[in-house]
Amino acid sequence: MNRTKLRLTGRQHAALYKHLFPGDGKEAVVLALCGVGEWRAEDGVYQRSVCIHKIYPVPYDACSVRREDRVTWSTEILHGILPEAQRKKLVILKIHSHPTGLARFSSYDDESDQELFKGLSGWLNTDFPGISAIMLQDGRMIARVVNGEGLFNDVVSISVGGPDLKFWQTESLESRGIPDFMIRTAQAFGQGTTELLSRLSIGVVGVSGTGSPVVEMLFRLGVGELVLVDGDIVEEKNVNRIYNSTMSDALEARLKVDLLAAAIHRTGLPTKVVPIPKDLFHPEVVRRLAQCDVIFGCMDSVDGRDLLNRLCTFYSIPYFDLGVFLDADGQGGVDQVCGTVHYLQPDGSSLFSRGVYTEEELRASALRRTDPEQYREQVDSKYIRGVQVDRPAVISVNTLVASLAVNDFLARVHLFRDDPNEDIASLRVSLNQTRLIPEQEGEPCRVLEKFTGRGDLRPLLNMPILSERSH
Repeated sequence: MNRTKLRLTGRQHAALYKHLFPGDGKEAVVLALCGVGEWRAEDGVYQRSVCIHKIYPVPYDACSVRREDRVTWSTEILHGILPEAQRKKLVILKIHSHPTGLARFSSYDDESDQELFKGLSGWLNTDFPGISAIMLQDGRMIARVVNGEGLFNDVVSISVGGPDLKFWQTESLESRGIPDFMIRTAQAFGQGTTELLSRLSIGVVGVSGTGSPVVEMLFRLGVGELVLVDGDIVEEKNVNRIYNSTMSDALEARLKVDLLAAAIHRTGLPTKVVPIPKDLFHPEVVRRLAQCDVIFGCMDSVDGRDLLNRLCTFYSIPYFDLGVFLDADGQGGVDQVCGTVHYLQPDGSSLFSRGVYTEEELRASALRRTDPEQYREQVDSKYIRGVQVDRPAVISVNTLVASLAVNDFLARVHLFRDDPNEDIASLRVSLNQTRLIPEQEGEPCRVLEKFTGRGDLRPLLNMPILSERSH
C-alpha cells in the first residue's frame, strides 16, 4: 500500500495562486521540481512525502490555448527543468487552475496527464515521475499521482505550511462521526477541525519537561498519530515533571517514550503512538519524522534544535520549537521565569537567523555530544564556552509553555485569533514581568532557504553525520 502526501509552503502557495489566477478567468499552468521523502513502515505501508522545491510558471504566451475550461502549453519549458530533476533525483509537479470551480480532473486532464507523465517517466527513468494537481479559485488544491504507465492514484493529503496551516484530505472531513470524548473539543473548534486533527501525524521530539505535557494535550485533543522521539530513560529527577511517570519507572530505568506510549494506551483513546527510543542523530529517525505533518521540538540541546529546524526545511514541515528559561540561584532566589514558542515556516526565518543560538554554541553543543572528552578539554582551556546543563525545571512553567505551543498550533489550524497569524512568528511569556509578547517573522534564513523542499539526498539533510551505507 502506498500513501503519498504533497507539501508546499505558504509563500509557494501564494506564488502558484498569483500565476494560476491572473484575473482573466482562463486556465494557466505551473511546473515545479519536488523533493521526495520515503519511508517503509513495519506494516508494509510505503509512505512518501512530495515537497515543492522550485517553481517554474509556464508563460501565458507559451500556451497555444487558454480558455476557461482548457489550457494547452508548450513542453519546451521542460528542457530547462528535466536535467536538474534527473541529476538531483527530483520529480515533477504539474498544476493548473480550474477557474470555473470544477473540483475534479476532466477527461481532457486525464488524457494530457497520461501523455505528459509517460514521457517524464522515460526521461527520468522512474515509475514515479510526479504529481498532477488542480487549484481552485478559493486556493484549495486537488492532486493525484500519475505513474509511468499513466495510471492514477490519490494523494492522501495536501498541506500548506504558511502562517496559517492548511490541510486538504482525500477523504471527506464530514465522513466520520465525532466520538463522545471529542464532543467538547468539537463544540469549541467545530467538527471539521476536530476530524482534521484525527487525521494528522505529529512528531514530538523530546518527551520530558515540555514534551510530556505537549503529548498529553495532543492525544486528548484527538490527534491521529503521535511519533515520539527520545532516547533517554526516566530518572528520579524527572518524576517531578514528566506526566504519568512514577518512582517505579525511575527505579526500572524505563524509556520515556515507552512510558508515554503505555499511558496513552491505558486511556483507551484512539491515537496511534509510534515510540522511537533514539535521539535525532540517526538516519532512520530523520526519515520517519519526515512523514509527520507537524513537528514539536521540546529539546534543550542546540545541535538537536538546529537539526530539527533543518529537517523541517528539507521536508516542508511546520515546526514549533519550545524553550524555557529559569534563572535561579539554587536557594530560592529567582530572577527570570520565561519561555518562548517559535513557529518556523519551512522557507522562513530559522532559529539561527532569529539569534536563538550562535555558531559557537552550535559547535560546542555538537562537540559535547560527539566527543565529551575533547569538549571538556576545550572548555577547560576556555577555547569554547560550556553548554549549560541541568537547568532548573518546574512543571508549572513547562506546562504553561507547552500549552502556549499547542494553542498556537490550534490557532493556525482553526483561525480563532484576533491577530492575523502572519503577525505572530514567536510568543514569549515572562512570568516575573507578567507579559505575553508576540514577535513578527523575519527574513528567510539564508543558510536554509535553498534547501526548502529538497527531500531525501545523500547524506540526509546534507549532514555527513547522517550518512547511510549503500545497499
